[in-house]
Amino acid sequence: AAVGAWAHGQLEPVIPDAIDGGAAPFIKPFMVAMADDHYALDIRRARNVLGWEPRHRLQEELPRLVAALKSDPAAWYKTSGISAPAWLTNADELGRNPDQLRSRHESQIQSEHSANRWVHFVNMGLGSWLVTQPPLINVVGYLRWSEIALGAALIICAALALSWRAQWARWMCAGIGTLVMAAPFLFSTENAAAYLSDTLVGALIFGFAVGAKPEPGPSALAALTGPVVPPGWTYNPSSWTQRLPIILLALIGLYVSRYLAAYQLGHIPGVWDPFFAGSPLDPQNGTEEIITSSVSKAWPVSDAAVGGYTYLLEILTGIVGSRMRWRTMPWLVVLFGLMIAPLGITSIFFIIIQPIVIGTWSTIALIGAAAVLIQIPYSLDELIAALQFLRRRAKAGRNWLHVLFFGDTDDVLDTRTAEPKADEFDHSPGAVLKNIVSGGVSLPWNLIVVAAIGLALLFSRLTLDVGDSLANAHHVIGALVLTVVSIAAAEVARPARYLAIPLGALLMAAPWMFGANMAAIAVSMILGAGLVVLSIRRGPIKRAMAGGIV
Repeated sequence: AAVGAWAHGQLEPVIPDAIDGGAAPFIKPFMVAMADDHYALDIRRARNVLGWEPRHRLQEELPRLVAALKSDPAAWYKTSGISAPAWLTNADELGRNPDQLRSRHESQIQSEHSANRWVHFVNMGLGSWLVTQPPLINVVGYLRWSEIALGAALIICAALALSWRAQWARWMCAGIGTLVMAAPFLFSTENAAAYLSDTLVGALIFGFAVGAKPEPGPSALAALTGPVVPPGWTYNPSSWTQRLPIILLALIGLYVSRYLAAYQLGHIPGVWDPFFAGSPLDPQNGTEEIITSSVSKAWPVSDAAVGGYTYLLEILTGIVGSRMRWRTMPWLVVLFGLMIAPLGITSIFFIIIQPIVIGTWSTIALIGAAAVLIQIPYSLDELIAALQFLRRRAKAGRNWLHVLFFGDTDDVLDTRTAEPKADEFDHSPGAVLKNIVSGGVSLPWNLIVVAAIGLALLFSRLTLDVGDSLANAHHVIGALVLTVVSIAAAEVARPARYLAIPLGALLMAAPWMFGANMAAIAVSMILGAGLVVLSIRRGPIKRAMAGGIV
């Protein structure tokens, strides 16, 4: 250790220290020999002669010192006379002036807020729309009074948001928007106009409140410093071309869910299904049977409306935030990614139970489920980048909860990642479309074949002469295989392909468990072996990201 401390001091003029920003190292060789010394101090004379007692004990004060460091690192290092670490000293272009950084941040907020103050006036107008809507379209019951109350609250909160200091009021407006969108199906309104209006107005309220600049919430350190591209990555997972596929697919899911919800709430007399006629004893088609089944009715409100609500929140949270939101708004990225999980689980569940429990299919529901499965790989890279960022900051001594909600700067391993990138839409339309479709997502040929096997298993009851038990097993395995392929299509989650191996083994065992003819046994064994073998190959990875891919 003494040799290392000596070498550190000798090399400092040649290789500036990455931690103390070039200041002389604090640890000296002579300190190493004293590191395990113990000094027992006797203060009896001070107590007897001067009546002096120490007022502080390190064991008691250390938690307070640590809390002070975490609450304001820049001030703590300055007051203590200790060289600040690189992530803090590089927080400002001028080096070590947190007050100047804070001042620059406030100036930026004031400028951007002044340029976009009009959005809060629009929200005040939308509040008046809600207040006057009930008598105009004959909204009755609890929904009538909720619209009036939410409209009045929106006018007040939007007025408060006119001040750049009241950033919290913008989140209050966004919260009101989420309640406006939810109110129609929570109260199971039969007024189609109210449902349509509240959905649209609530989405606009949310978007205007927090979608406009300045980006609400990030600290000065997060907003003004740090890289654009996560360290170790070759692309930015929060860019617009990365988020746009998720938003567009969520839009498809929204329209599908709204259409099904309209039937459940009695706004329309029927829904369209070109392929599945349903039970011959029931005048309803396959889609109508499924969305009026006991599974759907088990929900206290319209399950399709809940799905549409979640899709709409997904669209809105996909729009909010800058291209650096993986580190400026990690909580939003985590929320954005986690919202896709329940939609995916629900969609897979409905794919599985449609022929097994209900006895039919729904074309519309299958379209919505496909949109969710395609969403999953596009959402994983940004979520993983945000979680990696939180882990790095926690290891650097930052309070992870504070970083989660207020963001932070980040270590810059490559100075090129800190430079502002050109707008992604400045490229040619073909290049933009390519980035939208293939950004961080790819399907090598072996996974395409795995997906084809999973799709074929869904329809084995039609293509193979098998009993219901084996057909149901094929159906469940096929749905799970498609889910695995969806996850593994994300290059950051390519190791998930190994999950298809136990599914292949289960497929090979299924005919022996449930009984089948020789043809079904042969097909199950071949397809199961194919899943095992094809899942081993990784396939090419077009873009690099921190953490590596197996």
